[in-house]
Amino acid sequence: MNENTAYDVGIIGGGPAGSTMASYLAKAGLKVAVFEASAFPREHVGESLVPATTPVLREIGALEKIDQGGFPRKYGAAWTSADSRPASPMDFQVSSHGWGVAEISYEERKQKGVEQPYSYHVDRGRFDLILLEHARELGATVHTETRVNRVDFTDPDRPVLHVTADGEKRQVPVRMVVDASGRQTHLGNQLKIKVPDPVFNQYAVHTWFEGLDREALARDESQSDFIHVHFLPLEDTWVWQIPITDTITSIGVVTQKKRFKAAKDDLETFFWDTVSSRPDLHKQLQQCERLRPFKTEGDYSYAMRAVAGDGMVLIGDAARFVDPIFSSGVSVAMNSARLAAADIIAAAEAGDFRRERFDTYVDTLRRGVNSWYDFISIYYRLNILFTAFIDDPRYRMDVIRMLQGDVYDDVEPPALAVMREFVAAVEADPEHLWHGRLGNLKASAAAAALF
Repeated sequence: MNENTAYDVGIIGGGPAGSTMASYLAKAGLKVAVFEASAFPREHVGESLVPATTPVLREIGALEKIDQGGFPRKYGAAWTSADSRPASPMDFQVSSHGWGVAEISYEERKQKGVEQPYSYHVDRGRFDLILLEHARELGATVHTETRVNRVDFTDPDRPVLHVTADGEKRQVPVRMVVDASGRQTHLGNQLKIKVPDPVFNQYAVHTWFEGLDREALARDESQSDFIHVHFLPLEDTWVWQIPITDTITSIGVVTQKKRFKAAKDDLETFFWDTVSSRPDLHKQLQQCERLRPFKTEGDYSYAMRAVAGDGMVLIGDAARFVDPIFSSGVSVAMNSARLAAADIIAAAEAGDFRRERFDTYVDTLRRGVNSWYDFISIYYRLNILFTAFIDDPRYRMDVIRMLQGDVYDDVEPPALAVMREFVAAVEADPEHLWHGRLGNLKASAAAAALF
């Protein structure tokens, strides 16, 4: 790396957010460099994609590579419940299989820019490498095993990245910086603008298993390769089930910090004790071979006081992270890159990288992520309502729209407002049939939004 080389844009991080941004900018003719601390491929959680990633993959020219990459195709999602308490149907139109369980297929709703009825389950090591190499092929300069130590914004028109590679420290001047460092939140920490979420503080323990009988856990064998979310009879605790190959499945337990904290030094016992609350799931996993050590992901949700400034933009998890129950992570990463890239390209054409140039990105990201946040909040507060809305034909298309990740380019789905109103009514009425089903986590995007 030549320390005297000046790039138009320096990107911190080579995951889906950084590589997608690099692809958009390189296609537009900008001189862009990606600085990634790790050597690729590397393990990473967040393996299930929603269809909102598909138009982005198509725009940057990587969709065919992903489609031919051998990744399992994801045609839908399913939720299973261990709650056998009776519940009156009230005024909801509920399917014959009862309360607390639900399935959706992506093909039920057409989505702009999505011509295929599936997304993908991905091995993030392979997926991220494909995207990073694709950015390189488009003309981006990619530096792996290169750590950004800090960014000097003394001259807002010429930020300087201080990096270390092969034991050598160098300075790299750029016209602007994009922080795509993921949950390391490089600029959030450096500038002290990161704020923990006031409610969501979930932890996950996860691994890969070989030989899980997915059909045994699915309501219908045709849905065995859907992503499954298994509700547990424990407060605000659930399990993800994500196909990685024909025989390998990612399994993760997500729970509140207070439950995890007591057992964090014995992940294996914690995992199996938690899963044992669902005997059907526990039985199937006991018959499998675990392929990886148990790993943890913590402090799940946070926001930033600002996601743009003079000469800088934050994207993906570096900008905002929300609990991953609806597989929003990679979608937010790639769509935030798409949105921010449009503003950056326009700013480069104008020769002006002041904060105001990125207002469209900031406003659109806020609207989309806040919809995700409220949707997730409602699930945790009253998950029986979530499955009721999936089953009810009056609301099903709106819910599928949100589960597709289609939350950025239009007004908020009307069903979300109805869900908020219903939760408020249940909270206000101790005699309500569902009052005893309220979860402990209570939040709203309006209260949590900071940027």
